[in-house]
Amino acid sequence: MRKVGVTAAGSRPIAQQTMSRNVFGRRASAALLACGVLAIAAAVAGVPAARAQSFDLGPDACQNCHKAEFEVWQKTKHATSFNDFHRLPKVRDVLKVTGDRSPKQSKVCVTCHYTTAQKDAAAKPDLVAGPACESCHGAASNWIKIHNDFGGPGVKQADEKPDHKAKRIADSKAAGMIRPEMKFDIVSNCYGCHALGRKELDGKVLSGMIDAGHPTNDEFEFIRFSQGQVRHRFYPPDTAVNKEITPQANAEWYAVGQAAALVAATQGAGKTDNAKYAAADAARIAKAKEVLGKIAEAKALLASPTPEAGRAFAAAIDGKDLTKAVGALSDPSSYK
Repeated sequence: MRKVGVTAAGSRPIAQQTMSRNVFGRRASAALLACGVLAIAAAVAGVPAARAQSFDLGPDACQNCHKAEFEVWQKTKHATSFNDFHRLPKVRDVLKVTGDRSPKQSKVCVTCHYTTAQKDAAAKPDLVAGPACESCHGAASNWIKIHNDFGGPGVKQADEKPDHKAKRIADSKAAGMIRPEMKFDIVSNCYGCHALGRKELDGKVLSGMIDAGHPTNDEFEFIRFSQGQVRHRFYPPDTAVNKEITPQANAEWYAVGQAAALVAATQGAGKTDNAKYAAADAARIAKAKEVLGKIAEAKALLASPTPEAGRAFAAAIDGKDLTKAVGALSDPSSYK
């Protein structure tokens, strides 16, 4: 494994979850991978402080219990990018801006294109994969034992008592886990990288990267990039089937995706004066306002596009049928 000079606390802020950190359009995006993207540490408002002290364990820590999801991930460009991303010609042009010899040695590139892993908090992070599980669900060191405890030694998940399950879920969230039902935070992880809004990205460096050929990812839309090759919907009662998303769930996630896009683009405004970046942000904001303007629950979010408002909006539309409100969605043939 290659050692990299990133610290556990400098790895990965949420607002970004999914779905490739695909810098050059050849890697699919990800959102939901219960095993999905790279090392992210400092948290945004509303996410427990424990998140900032945790560190990544790597995708191998997930595969024992999530074999089906892991097998899906292994076939994605998130996974395969680990072996070929650094060979892409345009990467060399971007590295001239960051001043690094290799993306695997670059704090800037590692932020969105790689997953690190540590044995303990004192160890240096090793590069172990491309975007993977903890990129979407949060660095696992603080929550994995809680997540895997169904009521004591030997107790299986099927035998877990309801009150224990409720506490386990609450404690996992408090320890920094970003669970699938935390829709806004999951999707925000995607936009943190795909909208180039990561707080640790210096505006001048970002502008130079864009001028050197780094895409602004204008085409990124959550449903298109989460329901293709990275889809891993292995839910009860049949956890052996990777289910296609229903029209109602599609519409709800699409709306949450637009909320995350609006927040990310609004917060990213002014990060750099690069014209391409500004145009991409303006396009995201315009599209989000067009979609969200049809949904009554989005009024407060539109008035004040903050992460808190985004989470409140996601909670307000949870389980509602928005298929008529949002209109035509992504064509499944366009899924990445």
